[in-house]
Amino acid sequence: MTSETITAAVSGTWTLGDLVVNRIGFGTMRLPQQGEAFDVDAVPGDRDRAIRVLRRARELGVNHLDTAAFYFSRLRSANELINSALAPYPDDLVITTKVGPGRDPSGQWQTHATPGQLRGQVEENLRQLGREHLDVVNLRIVGTDSIAERFGALAELREAGLIRHLGVSNVGPAQLAEARAIAPVVCVQNKYGLGSPDQDAFLRTCGEQGIAFVPFYSIAGAGCDAGASPDADGYALLTVARAHGVSTAQVRLAWTLHRGPHVLAIPGTGNPDHLAANVSAGALRLSDDELAVLEALHQGGEAG
Repeated sequence: MTSETITAAVSGTWTLGDLVVNRIGFGTMRLPQQGEAFDVDAVPGDRDRAIRVLRRARELGVNHLDTAAFYFSRLRSANELINSALAPYPDDLVITTKVGPGRDPSGQWQTHATPGQLRGQVEENLRQLGREHLDVVNLRIVGTDSIAERFGALAELREAGLIRHLGVSNVGPAQLAEARAIAPVVCVQNKYGLGSPDQDAFLRTCGEQGIAFVPFYSIAGAGCDAGASPDADGYALLTVARAHGVSTAQVRLAWTLHRGPHVLAIPGTGNPDHLAANVSAGALRLSDDELAVLEALHQGGEAG
């Protein structure tokens, strides 16, 4: 498979509310720094390289970016990089951001935003991105408490025109139902990938309700923050990858897209070569036999 000629369009499309996106998108979490550990000691990433990666993503047909105001290092922020690289924004570009968690200027995490503080977080994203409205805002949750008051605050901002569409992140079925009773939900962003079958039923529920399911850490396996390690990939996964002449990360991405037409991918990288490989995974077609082998691996929780 030659990644240089493959664009994100090959992955197919999904509609977030009224916004059409290619199913392979791009996550910007890694761009502001080296590594993924958000702390005061994070080493800033190379700004010029990050801007090149964002522009290359657009050249490869990526029209769905995932970001957040709390994606920053001492010298860089994902939103500022997006603004510098891509503004004035193309009409087809959809930028999804997250609110809820917060970090002070030193990088230390703060308590989750109250309903009254969410407007300030939304306005900060607007300012950094240089936009008059946000395409999609996900309410990021920690825990199983009621989200009604916080989601209701975002619904009011949607009614005011600051937000076009709403989503939720790191939630369960009960919280999704709670949100949907307040306002339309276009996406659920949860941790999911090969080897984590606990989300399978919820993924199917989202599809039945016409809601996009957007996994994060879908190619990291058990590595999560550190990323996937080839040593963690089992024999079955390596065999499928070798049969197609691709990496195991590409197989993980392709498998994720095979889970349903409503499943979107937002792999992130600061490496232009990895970016092209991730996008090309949208063209990888797995056979029924390969999917069966990977399903057994998935259900056994042994995929890394």
